[in-house]
This record gives sequence, structure tokens and C-alpha cells, in this order.
Amino acid sequence: MIEIQNLTKEYGNVMAVDDISFTVGKGEVLGFLGPNGAGKSTTMNILTGFISSTAGVVKVAGVDILENPVEVKKHIGYLPEQPPLYLDMTVSEYLDFCAKLKAVPIKKWSSQKKDIMELVKITHVSHRLIKNLSKGYKQRVGLAQALVGTPEVLVLDEPTVGLDPKQIIEIRKLIKALGKKHTIILSSHILPEVSAVCDRVIIINKGKIVAIDTPENLSKKLSDFSRFTITVAGPENEVKEIIANVEGVKYLETGTKIKDDEYSYIVEADKNVDVRKPLFNQLAQNSFPILELKSLNLSLEDIFMQLITNEEKEAI
Repeated sequence: MIEIQNLTKEYGNVMAVDDISFTVGKGEVLGFLGPNGAGKSTTMNILTGFISSTAGVVKVAGVDILENPVEVKKHIGYLPEQPPLYLDMTVSEYLDFCAKLKAVPIKKWSSQKKDIMELVKITHVSHRLIKNLSKGYKQRVGLAQALVGTPEVLVLDEPTVGLDPKQIIEIRKLIKALGKKHTIILSSHILPEVSAVCDRVIIINKGKIVAIDTPENLSKKLSDFSRFTITVAGPENEVKEIIANVEGVKYLETGTKIKDDEYSYIVEADKNVDVRKPLFNQLAQNSFPILELKSLNLSLEDIFMQLITNEEKEAI
């Protein structure tokens, strides 16, 4: 759906985006991460046609944005960090205005408008002035304008910035639901949010891509082992002996005693060996039930910090 090849953007002597390439498949939710000044917003502004690139190719649905920018923009809905709202309009008036800008056919707009407002849950505030809405509802209206014209691609830049925890959860659920019908690029500083909704992540630093993969695969690549906790009902010494003898297990220690003959254990295993099935089989054969198994692999925050720190060390 999105194809970016050798994209470069220079501002005088400053290289904001430095020869990056990536693709985003149809129906994929892609997280776009990086520290401030890394080139995220510049890349998204080029993708959405707000600014031009110095070099490189950007295609959306097979159409080159330089050759046919109007056609490309028909495929894209954009929510910048500060939603482009007209505060003295009502919600309904504003969405009508956006529909005219996007040349949505009048016959289609009435039903589409109703569907969009129901989807982002703003129907009950449709006749209120935007300036009188809370930050959360203004963000919802911004998301609604991005959906006008039913674009295949949504580009969302910090969609939950400034929201309270309840509003963040609501917008996160909405983005996840939108990912079933749209291709989405999501930029966010809230890394658990990216982990929760994105299929794949790109990490960019100083204008260059330093990693592209799923959070799970990045964790495996950056770790020398897989690490997890397992809670088992059974005598501690017998359970530890079984776990320790499973091929691939490199380290084992008892964690927390839950109650008599019920303990959690911290296990480290060779990252190239999936020990879960043999572990289950061996414990089941001895009638020691597994009550919980939880991964302790690198979080997206750990991955982000490790990659960015490594880049900075290499630059010294």
C-alpha cells in the first residue's frame, strides 16, 4: 500500500531524513518511533504531501506523490499532532467543510458522516462548538476528519498526546479497530501504546532507520536468551529438577512462593530453542500443573533505548 524508496530531505546543511526505504502492507498497523528530531514528522509530512522531498520516491496505492499528489491525497487521512480544527465551527459544520475539501460526493456524505461520528463516538456533540469540547473530544473530531472520504491509509502523529489515561485507552481501542479496515502509520512517544496496537515497528534516529521488525523479533535479536517466569504447583525441588533438565534451559532460580507447593520460577533459555512444549510435557507427565507462564523478554522501551544508545556510541 505504501512504498518509500531512498527518501531524503535536507534543510540547508541539516539532513532531516537520510536515504530511508520501507514498505507498509495493506491492512498493516506500523509504529513509527524515534527521539525528538529523528525525522519522524518530516517523513510523515512528505508522505502526506505537506512538504516535498529532496530525493527519493514515495508511492501510495501505486501512485507517485510527486507525479500525482491530488490522487495520492485521496488515499490518505492525516491526523497531525495538533488537530487542524476550526474552533468556531460546530462538529457537524466542520466535518461538512472537510467533506467539501475532499470532494466527497453529496449523495454519499450523509451516510458516511453518520457512520464516522458513530465510530469515533461524537454523535452526541455534533451540534456543539469545537472550542467548547474537551481535549479528548477535540482529538476524536481530528480523527473523524482523517476518516472523511474513507481513505485506505491513515497517518496518525501522536494521536493520544495530552489525553488522560481513560481517553488514551479509548483512542487506543479505536485505532486498533480502525486497523481492521485501514493501513495505519502511528507515531507515538508512548511505547506501550505502540506495542498494544502495532503489527510492526520502525525505529528511526538522526534521519536513518536503525530497525524494522515486530517487537517480538527485535527482542529476540537483541537478547542472547529468552527469559520468562513460570508458576507451577508441585514440590519445589522436584519441579526445579524437571525444568533444569529440559533441553535449552540455561538458567533457573526460584522466584516467589505463592503458597505451599506452589512457586514461581525465573527461567532463561537459548533464544533459538522453544522450550515451552517440552516443559509442558515434562511437567504434565509428573502431574505438576502450570498455573502461569509470562515472558520477561525485552520490552519495546528496552529495545528502543538499546538501539538508540548503540547508535550514539557508534557515532562517537
